[in-house]
Order: sequence, then structure tokens, then C-alpha cells
Amino acid sequence: MGLQFKELVVKEELEIKDLKDKILAVDSMNLLYQFLTTIRSMDGSALTDSKGRVTSHLIGLFSRTTSLMEQGLKLVFVFDGKAPAIKQKTWEKRTKIKTEATALFKKAEEEGEVEEMRKFASRTSVLDKEMIADAKEVIRALGLPIVQAPSEGEAQTAYMVKKGDCFASVSQDYDNLIFGCPTLVRNLSIEGKRKKAGKFAFEKVKPEMIKLKDVLTNLDLTLDQLIVLAILVGTDYNPGGVKGIGPKTGLKLVKEYGDNFERIFDEAKWKEHYPDLNWQEVFDTIKNIPVSDDYELEWKAIDDKKLYHLLVEEHDFSEERVRSKVEKLREQKEKSAQKGLGSFF
Repeated sequence: MGLQFKELVVKEELEIKDLKDKILAVDSMNLLYQFLTTIRSMDGSALTDSKGRVTSHLIGLFSRTTSLMEQGLKLVFVFDGKAPAIKQKTWEKRTKIKTEATALFKKAEEEGEVEEMRKFASRTSVLDKEMIADAKEVIRALGLPIVQAPSEGEAQTAYMVKKGDCFASVSQDYDNLIFGCPTLVRNLSIEGKRKKAGKFAFEKVKPEMIKLKDVLTNLDLTLDQLIVLAILVGTDYNPGGVKGIGPKTGLKLVKEYGDNFERIFDEAKWKEHYPDLNWQEVFDTIKNIPVSDDYELEWKAIDDKKLYHLLVEEHDFSEERVRSKVEKLREQKEKSAQKGLGSFF
């Protein structure tokens, strides 16, 4: 969803080492789209293998995941299931944007306008079933658990954190908060920098932790009121929110009318902006997203042969790079085992 909550949340900067041995539930689709939109060639086009298959998402996934594993983080990858029916309009809107961006990208390509190509390229990103399947195979080959959400992945990660099975959810979006996620980690990267989408430039970032209870205390809101605020600003189920209402204006409305949600949406002139959508439907969708207990968190040994086949033989990764990463992970695991044995005696 990408809720516009940046200016409203209380954040705490983290060091990667603070998360060592912590179990982290990764919002996988968010992560893969992040790689797909930022790992691109100079002209903005996605990276591909010799067969023309997109590999941007796999390059990012392998590099980021193995680096975090080296630091002792225990990652769990959660994938989206069936989206709520109410999300159909969001997909239609995104498809339209991608179609328009693709046409503009091709036009810029024909005219040799590299800057324009780069500008529109990230907006054309599409993560198809085959790409998702490849990502899952790489994750399994690395010995990491995968959880299939019945619906929204971020709701499932939130549920796993609430249950105490995971320490935090990992995502760039703030959506996890409205699904009741106690702890959210953003900017989880070893490099300490993030590529700007649509530009050949980077910005410095530090991992940050956001705790739901701190956000609610700071804003003096209940979770239901935070959900109402999110709907006013815009969610995946009502993209763009109510025209003219940003985070500060929305917060003022919620503060003024408290739990009188009908009055809040009347004051916001909801029906004028969404004549065919009841705000209650959006609210109920967020509150009642299906989640599952049908998962096992088990970390296995890396399957070298499978990993080499997937990355080197199938997608033209550097064999030396893949082997080097695997060896580093083995060394790290052996050191950890020796330390554990030393402390036992």
C-alpha cells in the first residue's frame, strides 16, 4: 500500500547486529518489487539472462539475503495469497499506470532518450508467476522457510509477530501497522544505501524499527482510529485516499471526532469521492484479513547443487560469486557452532 505515514511514526535507528539471531518475517512481494524497480541497467531496463528472462529480482534477493544471513539474521519469507475482492480496482489502476509507462518507455527508447527511459522504466515493473516461483526456489535452496499467506502477506507477517513466532516484520511499507503488527523493521540493508527508483542515484539509509505501541501512544490513537486515518490518507483498497486530506489533516479529523467514525467520513465528504464504496467495507477488510497458523519455521542446510543450478546454470550468475557467498555462510555457521560449544563447556 505504501501508506503516507512517514511524518507520523516514531522511529528508532538500528544496527544490523541488533537483529542477530532474531526471527524476521519478510514481506516478500514488497522486497521483490523493490529489487525489480531499482536493480536496472543505465537506461532503466531490467537486467536479464542470456534467454531474456528478468533477473533483477533474483540478483537483489540472493545478494541481500545471503548478506543478512552472514550477520546471523533468521529470515522467514511470507508470500501473498488471494487478494481481497475490494483490491480489484487497485489492480486496474496499477495496470493502467504500467501500460501508460510502458508506452512512454518505448517511445523514449525509439528516440534514444536515456534519461526518459530511466524515468519510466521502474513504473513498468511486473512480477509474474514465473518470477515469483524462481524466487521461492532460490529461498528454499538457501534453506530458509517460506510461509504462504491465505491473503495479504503483510497481514500474515503481522500475525506471526503478534503470536511471538517472529521478532518483527520486514517491509518498506507502513501497512503492517494497520494490520496490528507490534514491530516493523524498514531499510534492512547491509550496504547502508538505497537506489532511488527511476534515477541512477543512491541515498543513505539506516535500518529503523517502528513499534506500534509507540506510534499509537505518540499520536494518542487506538488501532481502529489509526486504521480510519489510513483510509482517509489512502490504502490499497482506496488508493489516493480522500482528495485534499493528508496525514496531518486526517489526524486532526480523527482527534476531533474520536470514535465517531461516521462523523469523520461525513466531514471528509467520503461519499462524494467514493460514491460506490462504503468506508466500512474498507475498514472491515483491513480488520478481518484472513491469516493462517499453517506454517512451520525450520531452517535447513544450503542446497549447493540446487542453488548453482538455479543461479549459475539457469540464470547466468557468476559461479565464483555464488560459491564465495556459500563458503562465507558455511564459515559463519561453523564459527557460530564453535562459539555455542565453547559456551556449553
